[in-house]
Amino acid sequence: MRVILAKTAGFCYGVERAVALAHETAKAHGGAMLGSVIHNANVVAELEREGMRLIASPGEAAAGETVLIRSHGESREVLEELQARGAEIVSATCPNVRHIQILVTEAEAAGRQVVIIGEHDHPEVQGIASWCRDARIFGNAEEVANWAEETAEIADLPITMVAQTTCIRALWESCVKFLKKECTNLKIDDTICNATQKRQSEAAEIASSADVMVVVGDRKSANTRHLTGICKENCTRVYQIEDADELSPDMFHGCTVAGLTAGASTPAGIIKEVYATMTEEIKTIEGNETFEEMLDKSFKTLNTGDKVTGIVTAIGTTEIQVDLGCKQAGYIPVSELSSDPDAKVEDIVHVGDEIETYIVRVNDVEGYATLSKKRLDAVKVWEDIENAVENKTVLEGIVTEENKGGIVVSVKGVRVFVPASQSGLPKDSDLSQLIKQRVQLRITEVNRARRRVVGSIKAVQNEARAAAQAEIWANIEVGKHYDGVVKSMTSYGVFVDIGGVDGMVHISELSWSRIKNPAEVVSVGDHLDVYVLSFDPEKHKISLGVKDRTQNPWDVFMNTYKVGDVANVRIVKLMTFGAFAEVVPGVDGLIHISQIADRRIDKPSDVLAEGDKVDAKIIAIDEDKKKISLSIRALLTPAAEEETPVEE
Repeated sequence: MRVILAKTAGFCYGVERAVALAHETAKAHGGAMLGSVIHNANVVAELEREGMRLIASPGEAAAGETVLIRSHGESREVLEELQARGAEIVSATCPNVRHIQILVTEAEAAGRQVVIIGEHDHPEVQGIASWCRDARIFGNAEEVANWAEETAEIADLPITMVAQTTCIRALWESCVKFLKKECTNLKIDDTICNATQKRQSEAAEIASSADVMVVVGDRKSANTRHLTGICKENCTRVYQIEDADELSPDMFHGCTVAGLTAGASTPAGIIKEVYATMTEEIKTIEGNETFEEMLDKSFKTLNTGDKVTGIVTAIGTTEIQVDLGCKQAGYIPVSELSSDPDAKVEDIVHVGDEIETYIVRVNDVEGYATLSKKRLDAVKVWEDIENAVENKTVLEGIVTEENKGGIVVSVKGVRVFVPASQSGLPKDSDLSQLIKQRVQLRITEVNRARRRVVGSIKAVQNEARAAAQAEIWANIEVGKHYDGVVKSMTSYGVFVDIGGVDGMVHISELSWSRIKNPAEVVSVGDHLDVYVLSFDPEKHKISLGVKDRTQNPWDVFMNTYKVGDVANVRIVKLMTFGAFAEVVPGVDGLIHISQIADRRIDKPSDVLAEGDKVDAKIIAIDEDKKKISLSIRALLTPAAEEETPVEE
């Protein structure tokens, strides 16, 4: 077994500069540190021993005292207050952080909206935000999307975008990608520290090949937490520690490759100590077991409440047999396998699977132990639910009941309350329609002590809708077809949902036939094959069509009828000189007033009404002008004069 030490582990340039300035200041005349110069308790304690005292606010600084500004930087207001008190300021602010402060100051002077991607409460981010007015801070792309949805003028809003120096690259890129699609006046300043990026990339690479990953750094350090998160995405066993005392042999059982990295605020001495300790622990683990040690393991004792891992050896109708590697056999009753009443045994376990369980009872007399996977899963589910709040993970569950003010969703056996306002249904809807449905939700609140969990289905739906909308606008083009659903109707057309975005189908685009109201041809909820006629991304408007333009109505008419044929037509409009009738959808013909009846009439309405269907003879076709003359009279009196103008 070997240990891989990251080349980028430890102090970055900014931290190294800050610590050096702090030591120089301490040796020269001492003074005060306004906040921890870096996020490392050992370094701060050492500086205090050298004569630097730690203060939490400018008001604690003595008049004329030397005050060291930490590497994260400070707010403009704090610096002004220190100057007013006559303090001698020594700035250990990281040059990269100071660069960002200058960028946002210039953005404000240019009348631009500043957007900072980073941790809301991090001192670096709070300090940067103070160097301009009304900066917006976002921790992830979802928060950016919510802001964009609430900001009507976002498309034309002049935005300058910066990042916390230790921001995770993937998070930054997701936010950039979203705003690029939404904004036309976006200025992007990628201010992620190059050293941070290298550290994160190397950590991911080492973690992907390691069985165990150790991350060293102060638990208050943002960049150390980010490193830990990145390592967890690539390695199943990750430990974040502050020093070598937290290491134990148990961390490395079954390990062949161990990785080691450290945050930017971790001194080289601590890294070396951790590396040396890991090497010694590995040597201990790799020592050969004696026959006596292996024999002792075979007689290991089982205790109620212990977690144990075994191999599934047999599956019966009522229980699952598990080899625990000791003298007692283990059995899991089928009822203790899963909290899901609809789950099938064969979908959960198979012979030969390794399975982790909880010991419910040990019967030494009979020589077996009763196990439960369901109870162990319940503990893990609570851990998953607690992590889901921080990580904004989407979970799935079944709606089990309607409750006062909302519904209850079972997430792997844990009851999650979803308020009516977060159910995803319109206000005052019948919540009982959701019962027994499988839903996705985000956890918004957890109180494990009170076993209270609150979730939101609406949050997931909003995110899915935003993603669908982004997908539509990213790929929309004239002529593209969509399966749309009619959402609402007006007198002039219908609004159709094409997958998260609504488009408008004008009444003239619904049918080749003349219609007075969209309700004549469609209803709310109907599925329509629509295609894009035009779109305006800035105004978020889409014009859609339904009519099949490959079918030319005049060609259909000419292929179907000729002069002398009789057609069953529909009266669509009455005029003083006659009536227009639809022969085929999209093609009308004129029945002159003299051709409506076999007698003289004063006006067409004396005989006809709009909507009537009558038989009429085609007496003339003008192909150049695409006009048709029809006659009802010709069918009533065959000898009647049929020569009449095509149209008056």
